[in-house]
Amino acid sequence: MEIFAQTLLKALTFLVLLSGLFGLIVPVFPGLTVMWLGALVYAILQAIGGNMTWVGWLLFFFITLLMIGGNIVDNIIIAKHMRDKDIPWGSIILSFAAGIIVSLFFTPLIGMIASPVGLFLAEWRRIKDKQTAFNNTKAWMTGWGWSFLARFGIGVVMILFWGLWAWIE
Repeated sequence: MEIFAQTLLKALTFLVLLSGLFGLIVPVFPGLTVMWLGALVYAILQAIGGNMTWVGWLLFFFITLLMIGGNIVDNIIIAKHMRDKDIPWGSIILSFAAGIIVSLFFTPLIGMIASPVGLFLAEWRRIKDKQTAFNNTKAWMTGWGWSFLARFGIGVVMILFWGLWAWIE
């Protein structure tokens, strides 16, 4: 029964990690945090079962650092691309709010579309120039693309650390 429980725990944790990783596609989804929570639950259950070693705690520490760093890098990359175009924080917040609200009522994929559309409409209303509003929206999309690549890479490293941890213990 012990082997079955360990295998089930590893499989479920891996599914949570993958869900967090692929959830990163949605700009407002906290995928790295979801992945970290999966690793946290795994660590707690391993510790309760007496299966947690110093190596496991060390790898969990590194996973924690990656999650924190990834969430900070995400915001820096997107904000830099948007602030380089002098997009005001009001338009940025409206864009994120549009993505979140639409995601709640429809799907996250539609929310992904609503966020840049919200930014475009906010900027078009603010500056009254369609081309500049489009260029500002393009800057947001470029920032989101680079941010996604950075977060996805960090997420892959988090999974590699967890996999090393899960299969060496």
